[in-house]
Amino acid sequence: MNHAPCTERNDMYSIGSLTVAPGERAQGLIPVGTSTYGVELGIPLIVVNGAQDGPVLCVDAGVHGDEYDGQEAIRRVLAEIDPATLRGTVVGIPCMNTPAFEAAARASGIDHLNLNRIFPGDAEGSYSQRLAATFVEQVVPAVDAVVDLHTGGAYGEIAPLVILQGGYEDLATDLALAAGHELVWKGGKWGGTVRHPVLAAGKPAITIECGGATYRETNVAHHMNSIRNILRSLGMTDGEVELRDTYTTVAGTFARSAAGGFFVARAEPGETCKEGDLIATITDHYGNTLEEVSAPQDGIVLWVRRIRTVRPGDEVVIFGEVLGEIRP
Repeated sequence: MNHAPCTERNDMYSIGSLTVAPGERAQGLIPVGTSTYGVELGIPLIVVNGAQDGPVLCVDAGVHGDEYDGQEAIRRVLAEIDPATLRGTVVGIPCMNTPAFEAAARASGIDHLNLNRIFPGDAEGSYSQRLAATFVEQVVPAVDAVVDLHTGGAYGEIAPLVILQGGYEDLATDLALAAGHELVWKGGKWGGTVRHPVLAAGKPAITIECGGATYRETNVAHHMNSIRNILRSLGMTDGEVELRDTYTTVAGTFARSAAGGFFVARAEPGETCKEGDLIATITDHYGNTLEEVSAPQDGIVLWVRRIRTVRPGDEVVIFGEVLGEIRP
């Protein structure tokens, strides 16, 4: 990527209630609401405002409260950035959904909504709806690009990949490739995610997925490497941008259980499969097989359920149909 020469900055950077001078860092909360016991709730921010001109990158995690690796990755990467040499501004949101984090759950413990399906939210709605609306109203206008970090959460584990929203390839492909993962999930047919209002505003946004089921330092490292490479690709930090020779594009298909019972995966995230391959089984308490989950076509296993309890209609596997390649 080509970048304009950098110059020293004289302007302050403002987002929410925070105003940060060039070459400085700050932290604070964008208020969203108050708990029943009088504690202010909102979006926690860490801002590193570089001493030189450049773009504003927002990196968020904790949209789902049981996804921990990205939260720690943001704190670590922002702690290592030197604002004196940074070109531009990094806005870190280590835990977007603090009520879900406190509940150690995917959804908010206040209104039990899945935050990643309700953007752009509703300023008059419940807490999660207001949280989404606050992000759209106060964060999106103040940044130039968004990287949304996720894992498979407590319920499952996902192969390292980046989600590039279909229809926005021209806007976000460069950002997606800089994430560094071989698998590029084209699409994401569901709406209401963090990236949707950002893309609608004409700004690049991607979702990076990696790991899940539990916290792992290896997955924290994967997310940290993605953030660092994206910073280099945007010209915000020094160093050579690392790109793969080829990337594999996939489309995800969700498999849901027909029977309830005890779930056991027979394949791992990232594993290739052939049509008809056994991917998982569901048994009853006596060990009788109630259901077998098979690959619907040749492809790649993207996500596998890790919670053993399964009910009819639960998501159990995501298959990736290979669409093609991207060569930078």
